[in-house]
Amino acid sequence: MSVPHIDFDPFAERGRAGHMHSMLDGLRERHAAFRSSGQQGFWVLTRHEDILAAFQNPETFSSRAIAVIDPDPSYQWIPVMLDPPLHTAWRRLLRPLFTPASAGAMRERITRHCVALVDGLARQGSCDFVADFARLFPTIIFLELVGLPPGRLKEFLAWEDAVLHPPPSGAGRAEAMAEVTACFTELIRARRAHPRDDLVSAATTFVLHGRPVTDGELLQLCVLLFLAGLDTVAAQLSYTFWHLATHDADRARVAGDPTVVPAAIEEFLRVYALPLPARRLTEDVDLHGCPMKAGDMVMLPISMATRDPRAFPSAAAVDIDGPPAPHLAFGAGPHRCLGAHLARLELRIALTEWHARIPDYGITPGERPVEHASLVLGLDALPLRWQTAS
Repeated sequence: MSVPHIDFDPFAERGRAGHMHSMLDGLRERHAAFRSSGQQGFWVLTRHEDILAAFQNPETFSSRAIAVIDPDPSYQWIPVMLDPPLHTAWRRLLRPLFTPASAGAMRERITRHCVALVDGLARQGSCDFVADFARLFPTIIFLELVGLPPGRLKEFLAWEDAVLHPPPSGAGRAEAMAEVTACFTELIRARRAHPRDDLVSAATTFVLHGRPVTDGELLQLCVLLFLAGLDTVAAQLSYTFWHLATHDADRARVAGDPTVVPAAIEEFLRVYALPLPARRLTEDVDLHGCPMKAGDMVMLPISMATRDPRAFPSAAAVDIDGPPAPHLAFGAGPHRCLGAHLARLELRIALTEWHARIPDYGITPGERPVEHASLVLGLDALPLRWQTAS
């Protein structure tokens, strides 16, 4: 059996919204596994069963490297780039800060911020949903979570653009990352001296294996929260509203009956799953005739799993009223996303409050939303238009 080599580089260029999900669907149906033949050679697993098994086997599929474009990282974001048992110890410390109850305690503040944003947009009759809502909303919540003032919103948005969405040349990324690092270094110092009621203050009290956690460890944790918590929620909101703007019946269903929002969120998470995570092999593995060697990187595109017709009927279609479909949008195994409860809450509040104020909208005529890929899939922009109240 010959090993399939595919000219596959999801990071190379931008395309129309929805193209990446469809392209990944096609690759999955042609190959259970394949080798990317680009400069950064890596393997790709495409089926739900294999991707789930990889997530559940950290001994073989190590998280010490999580991006195919960086197989030998000089950094170690905590806890996502740790393997058990150290990862287990960190999860035990962090879990109480990310429970449904801790997320629920922020509901009123999250709702207040969401309503203020939507009320400001509703009177305009149009917006770029990505720039004017999807990136703003989770960033405001992030500032609340770590105890930074809302006045720093503009600064953080600039850092997000430079770090998470740099130009192809990468210009400005290193400088912005240095500023982010300096910001969190100062925040950790301040919270050690004067604790408050926020996540960073709580983390300064952690004791790991009988010793206090170091400032360096807290810095890696803060950087992870910045990188992982903002772009993912923004991207999920963008795909969700792109779908609703182009599917009238689903939009009417969500706008007309807020009780369906939780189920709708789960379907949008499944059908428009975002992350393109990877793992580094600790030993040789042969899967579907592909001889993968220790040290090789293996990409595990989550949407390939969540849209696999072997696991889900009508896998690529959104069915808001269908039976619940357990999915891998937040990963699986020991590294399942700690922030899932907070992310779900943000998504539910956003859909509920937006449709209470702007129930009917569509893509601005003449516009064609474009998507990108980095560690997650996302939309560059989403121009929307609606009728304002007379």
